[in-house]
Amino acid sequence: MRGKRIVVIDGQGGRMGAAIAAGLRAEEVPGEIIAVGTNSAATAAMLKSGADAGATGENPVIVCCRDADIIMGPMGIITANALLGEITPKMAAAVSESPAQKLLIPVSRCSVTVVGVGELALGEYVKLAVQRAKELLAQ
Repeated sequence: MRGKRIVVIDGQGGRMGAAIAAGLRAEEVPGEIIAVGTNSAATAAMLKSGADAGATGENPVIVCCRDADIIMGPMGIITANALLGEITPKMAAAVSESPAQKLLIPVSRCSVTVVGVGELALGEYVKLAVQRAKELLAQ
């Protein structure tokens, strides 16, 4: 039996993914943290912040989403061509179709607006997402 697997997906410079990985580590959330970047800079940032393993590109997103328990990242990871085109349609489909619980952080630069969600600082959203991951894995 394997442990719980948290897949953190991010692109661009990996700032949000790095904050998520660091938050999960700081809160001692149980489980393996897998960093999947859409580019090598994002993957490196998440690994530096505490992820257990990392990979870069479309195929790792597809493979890692198959058996993830929780997927975390910016809201754009479920939208084809988001993150300035870094999220391919196959990546968005893999995240969306995964049976994993998705903990997505809204980004004001996204072309999707979730009505009713307040404007919080990235750090506050990360704290909320990490706390929810901790709750889900404690069940």
